[in-house]
Amino acid sequence: MKIAVLTGAGVSAESGLKTFRDSNGLWEGHDVMEVASPQGFARNPELVLDFYNQRRRQLQQVQPNAAHKALAELEKRHEVVVITQNVDDLHERAGSSRVVHLHGELLKVRSTFDEALVMDWKDDLNLGDFCEHNHQLRPHIVWFGEEVPMIPVAAELVSAADALMIVGTSMQVYPAAGLIQYAAHDCPVYFIDPNPAISTSQRITVIPEPASTGVPKAVAMLEAQQ
Repeated sequence: MKIAVLTGAGVSAESGLKTFRDSNGLWEGHDVMEVASPQGFARNPELVLDFYNQRRRQLQQVQPNAAHKALAELEKRHEVVVITQNVDDLHERAGSSRVVHLHGELLKVRSTFDEALVMDWKDDLNLGDFCEHNHQLRPHIVWFGEEVPMIPVAAELVSAADALMIVGTSMQVYPAAGLIQYAAHDCPVYFIDPNPAISTSQRITVIPEPASTGVPKAVAMLEAQQ
């Protein structure tokens, strides 16, 4: 069975990663446009680099949780692809081998001269860290106002899926939130979130729980219906 899994910040939150945006819309006390936009980077690159350096350090102190592990385990029995809005590597560390990162990856950087020039980066990124063309490196993150290049790939994967699981996401952030529309009309959808934004319907099963308990339940329900 082909299973597409769309994950959001709620999955990483249970590992102790902050979900970036607080209820007041601030990210770690910053307006999102200060630290997550090309304009913010142009205005104050040091602030932006420091913001992501802190996120990178924090990421290396946390571990995958039961939700990450359940999805990796599911891959042993089915053809699973994880499409994540998260920029961490917790899915990979748990053992998932097919992970599509919609919003970039925290442990990678890219050239401001050539965006195809991407490299792994686990340490702090500072002003003066240049690519081979002598241009500043930046976080490999999709910022507000930038294209989301992996959306067409994700849409194709969702449209080919026999089942869709949506975990820990508000389904309010586009274009990722629109991916559910690409699922086949007879494709069952399992929605796991403690504060679900959608309701149970004929094809949608809502599990109003955190990812760590909800994902194993969804897996059991999905496999029981085979």
